Amino acid sequence: MDFRFNFSVDENENNEPDTHDKMDLQLHSPKNEQESTEKSKQTADAVADSSPRRGTDKHQNETPSKTKFCFKAAKEHDIPEDLNKVLENKVMETVSDLCYINMSVVEMMCLDGADREGIVSKSVSSHSDLISGVYEGGLKIWECTFDLIDYFCEAEIQFTSKTVLDLGCGAGLLGIVALRGKAEKVHFQDYNSTVINEITLPNVVANCINEGSRMGSGGGRKTSKPPLKRPKKAECLPDMLMKCRFFSGEWSAVSQLLLSSNKPFSKYDIILTSETIYNPDYYSALHDTLAQLLDKNGRVYLASKAHYFGVGGGIHLFEKFIEDRNVFRTSIVKIIDKGLQRYIMEMAFKNSS
Repeated sequence: MDFRFNFSVDENENNEPDTHDKMDLQLHSPKNEQESTEKSKQTADAVADSSPRRGTDKHQNETPSKTKFCFKAAKEHDIPEDLNKVLENKVMETVSDLCYINMSVVEMMCLDGADREGIVSKSVSSHSDLISGVYEGGLKIWECTFDLIDYFCEAEIQFTSKTVLDLGCGAGLLGIVALRGKAEKVHFQDYNSTVINEITLPNVVANCINEGSRMGSGGGRKTSKPPLKRPKKAECLPDMLMKCRFFSGEWSAVSQLLLSSNKPFSKYDIILTSETIYNPDYYSALHDTLAQLLDKNGRVYLASKAHYFGVGGGIHLFEKFIEDRNVFRTSIVKIIDKGLQRYIMEMAFKNSS
């Protein structure tokens, strides 16, 4: 795989637990200058800050132990036959020939009634990027996503003929990279159905129908490509899109749906997940989901920050949790030592080859 993202985010090294300034780094006009010795690096307009904002309401003063993991029923989302409708009124942007939706436009559309869950209005009214059991951050592209995509290239991770799950997918960029890497099947899961319908599905559709997109083609990053042209109505779904399935709901509910479904299901060779360990109350559900859905010789690639201020989670706490459960072995395969440290962890069953 010759395609590579080079993204970096300047972090405030003096982060305090109650500091939650959102970094509004635009793809086309970054606000922070990088050091002259570094390559020019940019990031998507929706990259969030170093720790999820808990808001200014009563939740801000709650300790993480008081936050309970709420059950949300699982649902599979069908791919519409009319792909034009999926991309209707969406503004597309492109980086390294990977298409993604402009999140700000989606948020405005949701406020106008496209969001049946009401997660955008609730997020705005509570001044919070996370509302436990209601909205779990899928409207943002969190920076560790790009760390993990970068690692795929560095470590030459092979997706060819693999079954892949993008867990807590949000924009679905990790799964899209796996799809472009010739994975046999790619499934996408997010807590919120609004995220799947308004962001994940359109992003996957846009990349599948954009036949000219090839990972790494041209060798550079395109920062001013016009919005994707309106596609012709497809007589049948593109082959790449036929490999995909989309799910919303809480992790254990999605696991149960997959394992009890009449549709053929094989466990995943690779599970990808980024910034899903911010809340320690979710660790048990995440651990059990990975244990139930990962193939016996499969691998999990997880990206996380060292610590998430305000919610209490982080890579070291999760690593200790996994060690205590004694089901998986873990390995830190990359450390991004800029500002608040970020990590890439690889997980596998202890008895795997």
